[in-house]
Amino acid sequence: MSTLLNIVFQFYFITHIPITILLDSQAIFPDSYYPKSVTGVMQFHINEFKDPLMADPPIWLQTFIVIECLLQLPFFFFASYAFIKGIKKCKWVKLPCIVYAAHVATTVVPILAHLALTDFSNATIGPKTDKERLILIAIYIPYLVIPVMLLFYVLALRFDEPQTKSKRH
Repeated sequence: MSTLLNIVFQFYFITHIPITILLDSQAIFPDSYYPKSVTGVMQFHINEFKDPLMADPPIWLQTFIVIECLLQLPFFFFASYAFIKGIKKCKWVKLPCIVYAAHVATTVVPILAHLALTDFSNATIGPKTDKERLILIAIYIPYLVIPVMLLFYVLALRFDEPQTKSKRH
């Protein structure tokens, strides 16, 4: 099970690097910073999944994304390295994983609550049916579930203590 989780976390952190740089950051930077193909991917996402948060990012979401770019993005590289090398060989990553997981869980919950509870019936962009709402929530929910799994995984992780050689007298 831990090997499977290790692969899940590797995939999560490695893929989160381009997602943050190319997609999420579009909520805080002008379109002119990105190639048309990249803004096209975001437009496809907005139109296909009726994502009101990325169509017109509220200030609270923009602050989450600034933090994602400034603090989480550098961590993604370190975490990717740690999970590729083997988490048990990288004791130093345990505390940053705990901080990251707790932080992300607390930022994704308001996003999910907004998507689940806001009335989008009069909005230009937003889910109009329960099916559309559930599909949009399904896109965001892995960013809650995986960090919570990470939190419990690293909290339960036991690192082998180096064995000391006994002195012979």
